[in-house]
Amino acid sequence: MSFSALLPPKLGNLSKLEYLDLSNIHFNKRIVLTDISWLTRLPLLVHLDMSWVNLSSIADWPLVMNKIPSLELLDLSACSLSSANQSLTHLDLTTLHFLDLSYNFFGHPIASGWFWNVTSIKYLDLTGTSMYGPFPDSLANMTSLQQLALSYMGNEATMTVDLKNLCDLEDLSLDGSLSSGNITEFLDKLPRCSSNRLQYLSLRSNNMVGILPNRMGHLTNLSLFDLSYNNITGAIPLGIRNLSSLESLLLSSNLLTGAIPLGVGNLPCLESLHISNNLLTGAIPLGVRNCIEVDLSNNKLSGPIQLGIETCTRLLYLDLSYNSITGPIPPILENCTKLYHLTLSNNLLTGDIPPGLGNYTSLQYLSLSSNHLTGPIQLETVSCTTLEVLNLSDNNITGVIPPWLGNCTSLRHLSLSKNHLTGHVPSKIGLLGNLTQLDLSNNNLDGVITEEHLVSLKNLEHLDLSHNSFSGHLPSEFGATGLVELTLSYNYFSGHIPESICMLWDLLVMDLSNNLLMGGLPRCSRKPNLAFVLLSHNKFSGKFPSSLKNYSSLAFMDLSVNNFYGTLPSWTGDLVYLRFLQLSHNLLCGDIPVTITNLKRLRQLSLAGNSISGVIPWSLSNLTAMTQKHPKKPGVDMFVWYTSRVGKFREVWPIVMKRQELKYGAGIFDVVSMDLSLNNLTGEIPDGITSLSGLLNLNFSFNQLRGKIPGRIGAMKSLESLDLSRNNLSGEIPTSLSDLTYLSSLDLSYNNLIGRIPPGRQLDTLFLENPSIYTGNIGLCGPPLERNCSGNNAPEHDNQQKIEKDSKPVLFFYFGLGSGFVAGLWVVFCTLLFKKMWRVAYFHLVDQLYDKAYAFVVVTWGRINRKATTTEV
Repeated sequence: MSFSALLPPKLGNLSKLEYLDLSNIHFNKRIVLTDISWLTRLPLLVHLDMSWVNLSSIADWPLVMNKIPSLELLDLSACSLSSANQSLTHLDLTTLHFLDLSYNFFGHPIASGWFWNVTSIKYLDLTGTSMYGPFPDSLANMTSLQQLALSYMGNEATMTVDLKNLCDLEDLSLDGSLSSGNITEFLDKLPRCSSNRLQYLSLRSNNMVGILPNRMGHLTNLSLFDLSYNNITGAIPLGIRNLSSLESLLLSSNLLTGAIPLGVGNLPCLESLHISNNLLTGAIPLGVRNCIEVDLSNNKLSGPIQLGIETCTRLLYLDLSYNSITGPIPPILENCTKLYHLTLSNNLLTGDIPPGLGNYTSLQYLSLSSNHLTGPIQLETVSCTTLEVLNLSDNNITGVIPPWLGNCTSLRHLSLSKNHLTGHVPSKIGLLGNLTQLDLSNNNLDGVITEEHLVSLKNLEHLDLSHNSFSGHLPSEFGATGLVELTLSYNYFSGHIPESICMLWDLLVMDLSNNLLMGGLPRCSRKPNLAFVLLSHNKFSGKFPSSLKNYSSLAFMDLSVNNFYGTLPSWTGDLVYLRFLQLSHNLLCGDIPVTITNLKRLRQLSLAGNSISGVIPWSLSNLTAMTQKHPKKPGVDMFVWYTSRVGKFREVWPIVMKRQELKYGAGIFDVVSMDLSLNNLTGEIPDGITSLSGLLNLNFSFNQLRGKIPGRIGAMKSLESLDLSRNNLSGEIPTSLSDLTYLSSLDLSYNNLIGRIPPGRQLDTLFLENPSIYTGNIGLCGPPLERNCSGNNAPEHDNQQKIEKDSKPVLFFYFGLGSGFVAGLWVVFCTLLFKKMWRVAYFHLVDQLYDKAYAFVVVTWGRINRKATTTEV
């Protein structure tokens, strides 16, 4: 019933009421009770179910329940109760058998719960109550317990209680509750009664360590044993074979090693065997005679598949993927006629696909991908009508796509990618009306894709025909208006993009790159939701597409290697979700609009190979997504979003980096790059570029930039590739360049740089790897170049400046001295010229000085000769 008002308290007048169920009563919203005291007037009440009733405002609810001594069942699950740690001075609930308090957020220690002293409880459910700490010792006294559900309490509890006396316990679930524990010690504390009834033991996701003991004789009645998602090590013990009642063995996602013991699959009751995501080795165990489900995926199992002829007559589910299984697919599997799920992908299987696999009358899921299978596809039987998923990708399958696939009318997912298929796509593919994903990429298919192939595929969401040899025009109609991904890259499609693209309102990814398409983009009247537009390496022409202005959801735009011309419009800065903008190798001209710095999510910008002129915008620091610690914008992670919507990352993007063209797949989302090379840019490099500390690649080569390299370039700590070659840069190389410890490619050649090259081991290594990084800068000197700097290894320009600075006063002195000498000389000369008496006196003085000098020389020479003669005698 749907109550539109509060429950009437007069229900408490029904004094003989024994059964009251108020669960899930709602009218647009949950019922809220602020008073339950009227329940105490129901002394004969045996069964009370108030699950999903909001009791958040009632703190004394245990006291109320304790006043109903006849209660046997109490269900208060999901009642928004705030706590269960109230103290009861006297316990009257002596007949309570069933207590469900699950999915209430208590958030207090487990041991403080009031219910641990109710020894009559047979069923106790505390699932999702977020309690923590050790379980109380009183748990060991609850000998009536049959089912104990303690799962998903938040992995903050510990179990140290000995449960050996709980002889009636049948079901123990502790999934996702324990913070840690040793599996050997835990199993030793379980009931050891002669009449042991434990059938269901689930301990998944508990951070448990240790090894499985070989002796588990006290668990012989177990039907389900779940230890998945722990950290259990060692081998699977042989003693596991003694659990003769086991129906489900779940040991997935541990650290188990060694071989799977022979005979594990022969347990007489075993129906489910899940040991995926471990480190198990050896061969596939012989015999899964009674199993319905077998999952041994994600291990290191090797050898051929040996199941035994009699082993798979009941088998419905078999997953052996992600191992190292070798050999052909055995014909034995043809006897597993009840299989609905068969996965052998990501192994080393060889040989042809057995035609007998088509005998499965109930097969829904078949994946043989990522092996070395050869030969044609031979599965054409009536069983095809039940097949929903067929994945034969990444093999060596040859031949043509068989037309009989058109009879598999239940197919939702068809992947034949990465094979060697040839020929045309059969038109009968168009009969698969339930198909949501069609992947024929990476084959040798050719021919034309027509409307007949696609028009009836109304449910198609993902279409990938890339890396083939399809030709002709694109189909005028795509049929599926709900298409999310359209990938037709690396083919020979020609002509224009059809107007019907505008009808694909849910399209998020359009990849038409590497074809022969021409013309422009269609103008859509409705605002598209496209996030990825990849049109590179085609023959598109015309002005920069103005229709892109409406693509406000764009995150990745690649129009590179086409013939678009005109200026880059200012509205590009309005595409605020852009993270990748690739416009290289077109015919674009004009300035870079300043508004491009509004793209705060932009992580990759390439305008290389155009005719763009003007200066680089000075507000580059606004590109915060290119910084190392940029604030994360609201929204989903690009790579996670792409892979979740498209299924996998399919394409490879080239980036010119480290003096070569590097190709990235999924790693493209981690590349932060700016490439403005091969243009006509002028002016200086903005200092704001140094704030982009997340840049891995910076390429401004082949422009006409001038001025100095920014002095703080060393702040770009993530830089791996820096190319500033073929410009007109001048000045010194900043010493901070040696701080770029991740730099593995540098090119500063053919500029006008001068001075000493900064020292640093990183720069020395880069020079050894590429000695041309400084070529064409005649003003550079010092190691590692052979050109020495003048004056005590000081740079020539530094010495010149010092000489010029020091010589200024000296030059001034000599200039004054010379001027005075010349002036004085002219005064004396003019006087002698015009005064005869001075002239006679001057020459007379000269004659006297000459005579005295001559006499002095003759006398001195005579003395020297006499002294020499005396010495000889």
